[in-house]
Amino acid sequence: MGKLTEAQKKAQDNYAKKNREHRNYLSYRTTARSFIRNKATKDDLEELKELIKTREEEI
Repeated sequence: MGKLTEAQKKAQDNYAKKNREHRNYLSYRTTARSFIRNKATKDDLEELKELIKTREEEI
C-alpha cells in the first residue's frame, strides 16, 4: 500500500478523535482474543469462563 495523502491522514485523525471509545473497545477485544488464543493456561480459561458467565447474567 502506498503513502497516505494529507487528506487521508486528516480523515484518519478526525475519525480517531470522534470514535475513541469504539477504537478502545476494539483494542481491548483484540487483546483479550489474542491472550486466549496464544497465552492462556487451562486455569486462565476456567477463570475466564466464570467471568463470562457472571457478565452474561449482568447484561
